[in-house]
Amino acid sequence: MMGLSHGFETQHHQGGALIMKFKQSDGQNQRIERITTSHLVIGIDMAKETHVAQATNYRGVVLSNRHLSFSNTIEGFEKLRRWMEGLQQKHRLSGLIIGMEPTGHYWWNLANWLSNKGLNVVAVNPATTKRNKENRDNCPSKSDPKDALVIADVVSRGYYYEYSRQATVFQRLRTIMSDREFWVTNSVRLQNRIIRWLDIYFPEYASVFKDHMPAVDCNPQSVSVPI
Repeated sequence: MMGLSHGFETQHHQGGALIMKFKQSDGQNQRIERITTSHLVIGIDMAKETHVAQATNYRGVVLSNRHLSFSNTIEGFEKLRRWMEGLQQKHRLSGLIIGMEPTGHYWWNLANWLSNKGLNVVAVNPATTKRNKENRDNCPSKSDPKDALVIADVVSRGYYYEYSRQATVFQRLRTIMSDREFWVTNSVRLQNRIIRWLDIYFPEYASVFKDHMPAVDCNPQSVSVPI
């Protein structure tokens, strides 16, 4: 009986995993079906000062003679919109979907600006982009135009999720947590480096000074962040 019960539970768990897999597949199929033959697909590679955009149709065919580079300013955003509208008119495409990687904080201004204009903005997982870099040219090399094209490809195949604008307070909280993680990581790295130097040049240091390394204050309240 115990063996039969165990077998039933295993089968039940496997069935649950199978159902979850089907649901994920259905979700991706729905995202793919949303992109029709009348869609212009835009992929944008984000940077601190200058972004790069590429345009394809629903099948991944490149529609622009050259990628678009534009600044991370209102003027640059307007340049992007004029470029997209021109491609839509030229190729008679009524739909538009814009994909980008939500890395760092450089993408917030553009994503919010496009969303406020009523445009369809979606986000792509950076890990998915990294895995698909060799699909276009069998080469894992990195460049801004290539990354933008890979993002557009990933979007056209349904590997994206909807972007929903967060409240300003949550965006600031995300920045604070990212900065905290950066400084804690660097603090640990520096402490390890100092310990290495002491072990090499002054191995007796630990026996002379018991508390030779100050504790790292990881309390976010102790960090002064301008709001």
